[in-house]
Amino acid sequence: MYKVLKNEKLNDSVYLLEIECLEIARESIPGQFVIVMAYEDSERIPLTIYDYDKKSGSIKLVYQVVGASTLELTKVKDNLYAVLGPLGNRALIIENEANLKESMVLFVAGGVGVAPVIPQMKYLKDKGISVDLIYGAKNKSSIILENEVKDIADEVIITTDDGSYGIKGFVTDVLKDISKRYDYCVAIGPVVMMKHVVMEAMSKGLKTIVSMNPIMVDGSGMCGACRVMVDGKVKFACVDGPEFFGEEVDFDMAIRRMNLYKTEEGRAYLKSLEGEHKGCKGHE
Repeated sequence: MYKVLKNEKLNDSVYLLEIECLEIARESIPGQFVIVMAYEDSERIPLTIYDYDKKSGSIKLVYQVVGASTLELTKVKDNLYAVLGPLGNRALIIENEANLKESMVLFVAGGVGVAPVIPQMKYLKDKGISVDLIYGAKNKSSIILENEVKDIADEVIITTDDGSYGIKGFVTDVLKDISKRYDYCVAIGPVVMMKHVVMEAMSKGLKTIVSMNPIMVDGSGMCGACRVMVDGKVKFACVDGPEFFGEEVDFDMAIRRMNLYKTEEGRAYLKSLEGEHKGCKGHE
């Protein structure tokens, strides 16, 4: 059992969950995730670590209510049944830390994708690397962690679909017109958003990193839901990622599989094509 320090609403559908788990906090690196289970019979939910405190031994997670499992998570007040992690690999951008001196890194976040960019921005900023952020949301009430990102990034540009706050439009509209010269772009958010960010960045000759966390279901390499083609090879976001270089990801295939996986018929179809995902289980 893991003590819940905070489980509070950030807006109508997004929550901030803070958990006391000393070992996970001490081992966490930007880009990694954990699997949480509200109760013994609950489904496993993979969530990117938004923040961690190695001294106090706590981690923070941001989750959106999208179904029964995440709705169940909102009801937990005292203890979580299980927290497993940290899982996944470190953020690709910090692997290149030695080559980033005097560089400028642009982060592009969509919706709750703003949470996982925060530890990466904070890490780079502490190393003296300049970071900017384009953050897109549906409307003003959907915006979360605004003060946190503004405390870290050199410049924050916010867009909303309906124009109720910031610039009206999408993150790609801003990216298209941006005049600053960046060395890397890190995009985290809905898969469709990341696809279009990569396309726009490629037109500018900008190398992009994306997180395929949104396609993960089980998070342990068992279900095969996060199977994705990267540079023509089969990869699994939960064990090989969750981050990959954007220009190497087959987004169209990822989107098709993600939509199929939402239905029982679609899952059966994928199983008939791919078998029991033994390649995924082989990573355990």
